[in-house]
Amino acid sequence: MDTLYEFGILGPLAITRDGQRVSVGSAQLRTLLAALLVDAGHVVSVDALVGRLWGEHPPRGARNAVQNYVLRLRRALGPEVVRTERRGYALDARAKDHLDARRFSALVREGGVALAEDRPDQAVALLGDALGLWRGEPLADLAPERFPDVVPALCEQRLAAQELWIDASIRCRRHEEALPELRRLIALHPLRERFWAQRMLALYQCGRQCEALECFREISGLLAEELGVDPGTELQTLHQRMLTAAPDLAPAPPRTPGPGRGGRGNLPAETTSFIGREREMAETQLLLGLSRLVTLTGVGGVGKTRLALRAARRSAAAFPDGVWLVDLAALTDPALLERAVAEALGLRDQSTQAASDAVVGHLSERHLLLVLDNCEHMVDAVALLVLRLLRAAPELRVLATSRERLGVPGEHLLLVPCLTLQDGPDGTPCEAVRLLVDRAAACAATLSTGDRHGASAAELCRRLDGIPLAIELAAVRLSSLTVEEVLERLEDRFRLLSNSRSAAVLAYGPEPASAPPASRYLHTLRGVMDWSHSLCTPEERLLWARLSVFVGCFDLRAAEAVCAGEGIAREDVLDLVDGLVHKSVVTVEPVAPVGRRRSTTRYRLLETVRQYGMDRLRAEGNETGLLVRHSDYYRALAGRAAAEWCGPDEVGWLERLRRELPNLRSALGFCRVHPGRALTGAAIAVDLMRTRCWFFGSTLGEARHWLESLSVLLDPALGEPTVLTATMKAFIAILQGDRAAAGVFLEECRAAPVSAKTAPALYIEGVYALLVLGDPVCVAQLSHAREEFIAAGQSGDAHMATMFWAMAAVFLGNHADARFACDTYVAEAEAAGAEWAHTWAQWCTALAELLHGEPSRGLPPLCDALVRQRAIDDNWGPAWSLETLAWTLGALGHHGQAAVVLGAAHRHRQVTGATITGLRPFATLHARTQGLVRKHMAAEAYSEAWERGATAEDSIATALGIAQEIDRQTVTATPPQRLADDQRDQRAEVTKV
Repeated sequence: MDTLYEFGILGPLAITRDGQRVSVGSAQLRTLLAALLVDAGHVVSVDALVGRLWGEHPPRGARNAVQNYVLRLRRALGPEVVRTERRGYALDARAKDHLDARRFSALVREGGVALAEDRPDQAVALLGDALGLWRGEPLADLAPERFPDVVPALCEQRLAAQELWIDASIRCRRHEEALPELRRLIALHPLRERFWAQRMLALYQCGRQCEALECFREISGLLAEELGVDPGTELQTLHQRMLTAAPDLAPAPPRTPGPGRGGRGNLPAETTSFIGREREMAETQLLLGLSRLVTLTGVGGVGKTRLALRAARRSAAAFPDGVWLVDLAALTDPALLERAVAEALGLRDQSTQAASDAVVGHLSERHLLLVLDNCEHMVDAVALLVLRLLRAAPELRVLATSRERLGVPGEHLLLVPCLTLQDGPDGTPCEAVRLLVDRAAACAATLSTGDRHGASAAELCRRLDGIPLAIELAAVRLSSLTVEEVLERLEDRFRLLSNSRSAAVLAYGPEPASAPPASRYLHTLRGVMDWSHSLCTPEERLLWARLSVFVGCFDLRAAEAVCAGEGIAREDVLDLVDGLVHKSVVTVEPVAPVGRRRSTTRYRLLETVRQYGMDRLRAEGNETGLLVRHSDYYRALAGRAAAEWCGPDEVGWLERLRRELPNLRSALGFCRVHPGRALTGAAIAVDLMRTRCWFFGSTLGEARHWLESLSVLLDPALGEPTVLTATMKAFIAILQGDRAAAGVFLEECRAAPVSAKTAPALYIEGVYALLVLGDPVCVAQLSHAREEFIAAGQSGDAHMATMFWAMAAVFLGNHADARFACDTYVAEAEAAGAEWAHTWAQWCTALAELLHGEPSRGLPPLCDALVRQRAIDDNWGPAWSLETLAWTLGALGHHGQAAVVLGAAHRHRQVTGATITGLRPFATLHARTQGLVRKHMAAEAYSEAWERGATAEDSIATALGIAQEIDRQTVTATPPQRLADDQRDQRAEVTKV
């Protein structure tokens, strides 16, 4: 066996001979080879092979058929590969040494030994190499029923290796690598307790203790719901040790990224292989080292985005603060550009500060790479922002992709060419052919480069000008057509286009000399698009055009609601979408389940494909009609979310609305500029405010932008819609501490006709009286608003009124009113099963204990609220939970700890842009607590403690650690010690009205 063979079963069956891929076309031949490979090194009897090939019901003459298959396999691979033995057949003895499954097992054994011998870094490398051998599900291209004993065993070995790799990564303090993998694995195997235990440990050791404890609560609920059992011993023991702060579980110090390993960022994982581009890759990386702004330009479909993402990933080690991607394709309003950048950077500044100022402040002292993708439709706005950022942030680098230059001083341009069309000097196929072969293989089409088909493949790539998107669209057809047939059909399409272009030249004159290359590429891409379009059924073409109104991704329900009718039956939409997926017009994006929602599938059109569909829609004169249906659908979606707010699916709605924000923004933008649609847009903006979507998925600043720009278009005579819009504007301004604007918006509500002054007007009057004036009259106002909302059947709005009524009664009411309102709110929140509502009920309970009961009893509910708020990605709520925790600690006489938490709360308000000075009850208690703590601490000690909280890596984890320790001390204390006389005096000083 002088020829070198490599065999792979850890994925679709793969064979290479001297480095070249070998095709074994027949499924039965591949099954025979796989049967020999899984028992490599042993003789496999003919009866066993018959069982693998045909199962329990083989045809007559099956044994002779096996002999025939063996002969064909020898012809395909070489006579020396399969040996005939007395009892059956066997692969050459050396074949087992070239089988990926054997190498995998050997590497896993070595990794396990290294981990046992306390060599975790070596274990990570060995186990990483082992897992890198996997290419997908084992033997994915063969019938699974033929290998029922093999596939599950291999999958279990893979899971065991993943557990070992995670153990080694945690031992090496590589939590930032282990946690994303654990999230993926838990989504795939939600009942595998070992992964949950590892995730808890990784979170705990990187300072995220509250999330670690939330993991235990989540898996406990899942096991109880799915199996009716409690967590196993490992999970329960780990949970108990975390609660008692076992010393060996101490959080790890921050880990400095090692050589070649970048910092944080949000680059998406690559889902397809990256072909060629070595020269452009090197040039891009070189320019990023020399210039602060590099712009990749080129025609649509040439691969600018893939090149930018790959170059950014390779350059990540040079940017300690990470590489951050901002995809601008879904953005339609240049006014929201700064907010899109802030959102990509993870900023959620809820203040009145301009989004551009927040971004500048964030980037000013950071060393990171910002990737701005798809800038061509708002070049001027992007150029202005980039210029400002580069001037304000000396360590910032920007990598942009655009079909035209930005025109910013210091910009370096790199024109991204098409893929190479000439083979290498050593006979290596050109980049374009390599891409065609790779994508054809992904579609289960075998394409050789060494025969006449290879020449046809090269000609096809030449006719496609080496444009990657055009090649990928053509590759899809190779599963049903030969290369020659694809080439023939494309030639017909290009001939039609050439005739059209010739007519254009006669009518308008020739193009300028500088135009031909780009013009030819656009001509080629248009030809491939037209050809792909012509191969679709009439209904698929119609759906392609209609789907172009979606910005970003969408789900099946949206496609059915917006696109069905007038030529497309609703029940046919799924089949039509499936057809477009198989034609690579639509891509699939699976989404993990959130809350009580099942996992869903979302779809997307690549931007170039979407623009082609939109051109078709405009040509048919149907663009406006579809955009009206699109905005109507998202109005209904937002309305449904608002109606179900404060219910068991609250978190699921928040996540769904977050994913739908690009389409919601598109609908809002259309309603703002299209006559007669302002009312629909205002309804969307108001309902999103009702669901607290802007707090979670964006910012209050964006909500205010839409409400203010749409409200000026509303007819004041409409009454209730005008009041609703003004109410939400006033509510935002109050929370932002913008008293002047809040007063103006409140006057708009008061100026409405008496008939329109319903529950929303009563509600905003009460909120204003509470948070701005600190007037006890707010208790009655909010109670009245609550009753009106309940009578109208508006449960979500009623919940918000109840929350503020309870807050008002606790802050400004007497003991009896405070207890009654708080108990009512807690009971309603618990009955609703709403997670977000529950966190505020816990907060209100703690506030009531502080002001009207026993402050120490407020510690557990505050800790619970913080843990839950972090679990649902609530950035706004913790600002107030931390603040209230500081008040409680001050009232209990724990001045040093209160100072730390005051610093932590301050930092969290800075991150979220929350303001306390404009919210009178909060500002009053804040000032009293701060004065009390300063009174009992030396100035230097206070500053040091406050700074410790303000600079903590994880302010919530720091505060939780303090609160939980004091709560343990309080629980173990004897009753007389729980609140000494001096502590009562301090509490009175904090809580006096």
